[in-house]
Amino acid sequence: MATSDPRDLLGIYLNDHLAGAAGGVALARRIARTHSGSDDAERLSRLADDIAADRGAALSIVRSLGLPVRQYKSVAMWAAEKATRLKFNGRLRSRSPLSDLVEIEALRLAVEGKAAGWRTLLAIADREPDLDPDALRTLLDRAEAQATVLEELRVKAVDEVFGGRDVRAVATAPQ
Repeated sequence: MATSDPRDLLGIYLNDHLAGAAGGVALARRIARTHSGSDDAERLSRLADDIAADRGAALSIVRSLGLPVRQYKSVAMWAAEKATRLKFNGRLRSRSPLSDLVEIEALRLAVEGKAAGWRTLLAIADREPDLDPDALRTLLDRAEAQATVLEELRVKAVDEVFGGRDVRAVATAPQ
């Protein structure tokens, strides 16, 4: 049954973001576990905790709006995140050097999607009195800070895997 009711669409939208957040939390925690004992361990652990807190904030928003929470979507995304571990990475029994880079890039994409979700909610906050624009701005700022951390980690992973320079520096260098 197709719906065009904005309230129903908002419920679908937010449940899709909750599902994505479930996968993001699982991935962030896995990345943090994989790097325990490394120079970035504390930073990654804090990032995973923040991403989990953001999912909790999204869940609270859904509930404060009186919208149904569709758990099956989150469970499906959590399972999909687990399935991504089966990807072919050029190695059968050990972790590929590419794993860090690909996982960090995937998490960066997830955080960018989360930031877009916060921006969407800010755009409709004047029509939804239960949305707190100040809280949404705080969540957006945190997502942008997470994206910055992940970009720093991505650049580091590129250097570790390929011994390359940051492509942003290459792309902006005078010809």
